[in-house]
Amino acid sequence: MGKLAQNFAKYMIHAKMEATGTVEKPDVIGAIFGQTEGLLGQDLDLRELQRTGRIGRIEVRLKTLKGNTTAEIEIPSSLDSSETALIAAALETIEKVGPCTAKTAIEKVEDVRTQKRHFVIDRAKDILRDMTSELSESQNIAEHIRESVRSFEISSWEGLSSGPDVLTSDEIIIVEGRGDVINLVKNGIRNCIAIEGSKVPEPIERLCKEKVVTALLDGDRGGDLILRKLLSTVEIDFVARAEEGKEVEELTKKQLFKSLRSKVTVNRVIEDIGKIAPSTIKDFEEQEVEKEHLTAEKRKQLLKHVEDLVGTRAAFLLDSDGHLLSKMPIGELSLLIQDYPETDIVVIDSKINQDLVDLAIQRRIKYLIGTGMKDEVKSPKTLIVITPEELKSMA
Repeated sequence: MGKLAQNFAKYMIHAKMEATGTVEKPDVIGAIFGQTEGLLGQDLDLRELQRTGRIGRIEVRLKTLKGNTTAEIEIPSSLDSSETALIAAALETIEKVGPCTAKTAIEKVEDVRTQKRHFVIDRAKDILRDMTSELSESQNIAEHIRESVRSFEISSWEGLSSGPDVLTSDEIIIVEGRGDVINLVKNGIRNCIAIEGSKVPEPIERLCKEKVVTALLDGDRGGDLILRKLLSTVEIDFVARAEEGKEVEELTKKQLFKSLRSKVTVNRVIEDIGKIAPSTIKDFEEQEVEKEHLTAEKRKQLLKHVEDLVGTRAAFLLDSDGHLLSKMPIGELSLLIQDYPETDIVVIDSKINQDLVDLAIQRRIKYLIGTGMKDEVKSPKTLIVITPEELKSMA
């Protein structure tokens, strides 16, 4: 009788049989062959299919508990998907095993080639990393693997995401987050490092003293805030910006290099800031928060969220309708909030400080509700900062 090794099967049928009594493995296999015989015609007869090698060896594992037997059945198949499905369905017609009544159910039909595809792709990535010759770019799969390998090159220096050349290069590029670093490295720019937060980390300060520094920032208000933070904290040499309204992590290769070619000296940036009308600077840096009208129902909903968070040191992310998107620890807020771009409201079990306000502005949050104010903060009109006491007093 021909045997089909599992390695050559296209599909694996997984079935579970429960018998009301004690049965043996030959009883189960006999029931499979005997009670499906003639059901699907000669072409799909299990004995004939096994003889010709299109159905492999039937594996059966038995467990007996309190006089009843459970059988786990695996049947490898090299038939096509529709024929394999018919064989699987036929197994569920088995109602008796030996002298015992039985019930059979298909748990799943697995495409075993999927595992092989994953192995091939993962192995190809490993091989490509060790190769010195270039591969053809004519095939999409080759480009996919190449991009995956580039992601392996993302390093971590002093806990900050960076490119592999950030320490060896005489020049570095400072960006905002890990997504920016990934995009730069993917496009061949390997001397970059991310701030990854509203504060400028101390390791960044050290690097800025040793290297020629270009800040590559988003073309929005969040980029303006990071620029202000850098100018007041570290020594940078050049400033480059993404196109207006764009973020660095979404720029194409052409747009990235265009932004870097258009960089200007930090002295030029400071001069330009000095030319801004005082009223404009005040609107950007010192604008008083204006609280728009909130319905009584929405105020009640926000107050309940504040109460639910008391003592948790966590934050709620809500959409514009007040629906809960996620709950996360405060310490992970700056990293995980980017996974919820639809966030409109943040309720946090903490007093609000400038760092939280800056983070909310970067993520285009509309409402920031905390347990109180830690210190005086500055925010634009686009962000509404509220405390529970203000919610209660609002008409």
